[in-house]
Amino acid sequence: MFGKLSSWWSPPADDKPFNPSDPKQNPLNPKGLKPCCACPETKSVRDDCFLKYDSSEAEGKCAQELANHIACMRGLGFKV
Repeated sequence: MFGKLSSWWSPPADDKPFNPSDPKQNPLNPKGLKPCCACPETKSVRDDCFLKYDSSEAEGKCAQELANHIACMRGLGFKV
């Protein structure tokens, strides 16, 4: 009787927040990549573009590179 009462008062043990790096929670990321290591190809192209231009003009000139990287990250289940 008290087992049901205590479980009613406390949250379930397996109720943890979504972790996109956990392959058990996110089938889109089977390797369990962390955000810093995901999409290295689009990340380096994006970074190179932002380093090439002045900060005032980089946002406009690197929009496509940024969009490609965001699409890659979202494709792995990250909320960007």
